[in-house]
Amino acid sequence: MGTTTIRVDTETHAQLLALSQLSGASLIETVRAATKALRRQQFAQTVTEQLEALRGDPGRWNAYIADGEAAVSDGIS
Repeated sequence: MGTTTIRVDTETHAQLLALSQLSGASLIETVRAATKALRRQQFAQTVTEQLEALRGDPGRWNAYIADGEAAVSDGIS
């Protein structure tokens, strides 16, 4: 895997370094883990926003719930 250089402010670098030392991971492993965590957080936020929008439309929400109930009762595990 190739590498590149990014600039971060000294406070962010210090925080990343502290996290890496605490976990025993390398700095790049810590940045990689932070990136994955942020991606998961953003995904969860998107899902939350979409569900809130769906709840705002009773017809679509009821159809969504019905689909879920049908999937649970279809006998497939």
